[in-house]
Amino acid sequence: MSKCVRFYETGGPEVLRYENVEVGDPGLGQVRLRHVAVGLNFADTYFRNGTYPVPLPSGMGVEASGVVQAVGSGVTDFSIGDRVTYTGFHTALGAYSTERLIDPSLLIKIPETIAFETAAAMTMRGLTSAYLMRRIHAYQPGDSILLHAAAGGVGLIVSQWAKVLGLRVIGTVSSDAKAALALANGCDEVINYSHEDVAKRTRELTDGRGVDVVIDGVGKDTFMSSLNSLKRRGLLVCVGTASGSIPPFDPVLLAMKGSIYMTRPALADYIADPVEKAALANELFTHVAGGKINIQINQRYSLEDAAAAHHDLESRSTTGSSIFII
Repeated sequence: MSKCVRFYETGGPEVLRYENVEVGDPGLGQVRLRHVAVGLNFADTYFRNGTYPVPLPSGMGVEASGVVQAVGSGVTDFSIGDRVTYTGFHTALGAYSTERLIDPSLLIKIPETIAFETAAAMTMRGLTSAYLMRRIHAYQPGDSILLHAAAGGVGLIVSQWAKVLGLRVIGTVSSDAKAALALANGCDEVINYSHEDVAKRTRELTDGRGVDVVIDGVGKDTFMSSLNSLKRRGLLVCVGTASGSIPPFDPVLLAMKGSIYMTRPALADYIADPVEKAALANELFTHVAGGKINIQINQRYSLEDAAAAHHDLESRSTTGSSIFII
């Protein structure tokens, strides 16, 4: 009997249930996948608490790696034994499981040079980092970025990728330990927001100019400091809402802050095209396999400990990536 994590009502980590499930054989256009490792993402908490509404009861999790166990009729791109990974929001819910049926269009083949644990830890974060570095802005060597949550899963990948591109990275963190981690993974300077004014310090570090781009996965708590850290006609990339959604504002504020550009991208729109998805994945795999980007897996859990994992994630006690080992 296979195992899965489900929730029947929205709420805190305690609503997650570890249950038996019968997977069955793949139908038309499906494959059955045996998971080896499952990714834990902050977005998972949004499904659980109702921020992202889904019909209930529902599975949990949007990212995992594993081995194809069986293929249904009509599936031609995958075979039994293929090593694969996947990510996707509503389309992939159910990753917190030992086995599942899945649409093969979501799957990405992983080379032998990439371990299952690494793949599960980096598919969502890595593809997010890929579009942030390769699609969202035409970076030039010497450009500067302010990277919030620099010691987080996306932050550690972005900072390393930024160094590949020759960028200057100023990271924000909440503790001295996270500062050390960020500095060891590509940040040129770090700002500890627990006792430093982020915008003021960013201006000091850039001789009053401000940075070219701010990558902000925090949201409500950092919105104004992000605007105040940008150069004239800089770009604010709002890529997450860990502290809550940005409140409504008059767009004239962007003009007042220096004709700022602002975007709120979603990964789904950068991997919707299979060709672009493959290109981003291949570049990610190449950097990781070549040692230019190191994936930090700093927390490992059993699937039955999903509630504890969510508690750790929401308390911001984690660094790097977190995964479930199947």
